[in-house]
Amino acid sequence: MTQHLFILTGASRGMGLAMARKLLKPGNTLLCMSRKANETLAAQAKIAGTPLLQWTLDLARSADASARLEQWLREQAHAGFSSAVLINNAGMIPRIGPLSDADADDLRLGLRVGLEAPMQLTAAFLRATESWPARRKVLNISSGLGRKAMASQSIYCAAKAGMDHFTRCVALEEALKPNGAAVCSLAPGVIDTDMQVQLRSADASAFPDQQNFISLKDKGQLTSPDEAATRILAYLARPDFGSQPVADVRD
Repeated sequence: MTQHLFILTGASRGMGLAMARKLLKPGNTLLCMSRKANETLAAQAKIAGTPLLQWTLDLARSADASARLEQWLREQAHAGFSSAVLINNAGMIPRIGPLSDADADDLRLGLRVGLEAPMQLTAAFLRATESWPARRKVLNISSGLGRKAMASQSIYCAAKAGMDHFTRCVALEEALKPNGAAVCSLAPGVIDTDMQVQLRSADASAFPDQQNFISLKDKGQLTSPDEAATRILAYLARPDFGSQPVADVRD
């Protein structure tokens, strides 16, 4: 049977969990990285007969996570995967407010999880699999806020804008290689996740756009995690994946 490897961060809840569930299919091997393991996902993997590894780790310690991933991938070099995919999905919104009110921990955590970790993991993935004959892809889950400025969201916006631009750079690099990876930074739309709850619950005096997020929920304009996961994985499977290094699933 043809074997496909998927590596997914932030898989324990929300859209990441929805993607993980959809990837539990015969022929797939799934490695998930999250702060917590998901017991339900483990049970579903057992029923589906899909090899599942769940690494519990802190992506703020990205050097440790990337080193572990690189070592593991090098050990899989002879596993015969026909494709290998890294999905950098994990993200977090630091304390919402003006940059002038942010402290060092807000900046450190937001940029390490949102930008440094995807860069470290992408570097490790590409380096460890460069000699593999398998088709390789890197999917970075970005955000419209990486392309649109918003008050009191400077850390998150900066992380996602950085994700978009480093993806553009990597796409140029991989295009020069004989078997370069296809890479894309994809905005998934507005998803009904815990992040949306965080935005709706923010202090309106410190977050001018709070009401806009409340209205999205009230008007039923949020996409469910399951629907978003379906659209993202369909985009990942497109034959032209990577032709646009920065894209939006709604286009």
